[in-house]
Amino acid sequence: MTRVGVIVHEDKVLDGGLEALRSALADIGHADPAWYEVPKSKKAPKKIRKLVRDDGVDRVLVWGGDGTVRRCIQTVIDDELDASIGILPAGTGNLLANNLNIPIDLRGAVEVAVHGEPRPIDVGAMNDLYFAVMAGTGFDALMIRDADENALKERFGRMGYVWAGINNIDVTPAHAEIEVDGLLWYRGDASCVILANVGTIVGGVQAFPDASPTDGRLDVGVVQARSKTDWARLMASALARRATHSTLTETVTAERVSIRLDRTFPWEVDGGDQDRTDRFEVRCVPLAVRICQPRSQETP
Repeated sequence: MTRVGVIVHEDKVLDGGLEALRSALADIGHADPAWYEVPKSKKAPKKIRKLVRDDGVDRVLVWGGDGTVRRCIQTVIDDELDASIGILPAGTGNLLANNLNIPIDLRGAVEVAVHGEPRPIDVGAMNDLYFAVMAGTGFDALMIRDADENALKERFGRMGYVWAGINNIDVTPAHAEIEVDGLLWYRGDASCVILANVGTIVGGVQAFPDASPTDGRLDVGVVQARSKTDWARLMASALARRATHSTLTETVTAERVSIRLDRTFPWEVDGGDQDRTDRFEVRCVPLAVRICQPRSQETP
C-alpha cells in the first residue's frame, strides 16, 4: 500500500486550508499521515529526507507553489530518494500543476496526488539547480526578484508579477553568446533568455507551444525586445500562440546550453530568484523524477 506523507509550506493557501486537507486525506484512507510544516520552502529538504528515510514515505504530497515543488524535486534527485511527488497546488502560479493537468482545487488535487499515476518527467538543471517549469535570466528574473523583494506577489498574487514586469520593461539588453549542444547558436543582444521544460506560463499563455516534459530536450528562447512597444507586440503574439514566430524572438530546442553574458544578471529557476552571474550551464535531465498525474491523461 502506498504510504503518503505531507510537506506543507505554511504561508500557502488552497480552498479550505489545512483542516480541509486533513479531512480530504482521511476520506480516502489516510487519516494520520506523516506531516511536516515549514515556514519557507528552503526549510523543506530536511523534512522531505525525514519523510522518506525515517517515516518510510514513498509518495510525498507537497502543499505549496512551484518553488516548494522545485525544492522537493531537487532533494529527491540529489539524495536519490525512492519517492514520487504529489502536487497540492497552493501557490501563486502553480505552473507545473497546470501543465500536467493537475486540478487546482483541493479535493481534485488530493485525489490525483494519492491515487494518480506517478509518471516520470524531465527536469532542467541551470547551474546545477533543477527546474521543472522554466528558468531564465534577464527580464523574467528581474521581474521575479522585484515581485519577491517588494512583497508584490504576497500582496497582489499574479498581478504582483505584472507590476514588477512594468517596472523592469526598459531593461537594457545584455550581449549574449549562446551555445546549443556544443555549437554557437546565437550571438547578439538579449533582454531575456528562457529555458523551458513545459509550454504554458502565467495566464495560460503558451510561450512554447511544442514544449514537452518528456521529450528529453529543453526549449530555449531569446527575447530581443527593447521598448514598451516591443513588449506589447511580443505579448500579443504570445496571446495568439505565435510567440515563437515573433521577429523579436529566437527559439531552438536543446539537450545542453551554455550562456555567456557581457555583464551579470539575476537568474531564476521555477520562480525562485538567484544571485547575479554572467555564466550559465544548462542541461536537460531526462525522466528524472516521478510526478503523480491524472490517470485519464496521456503523458504530455
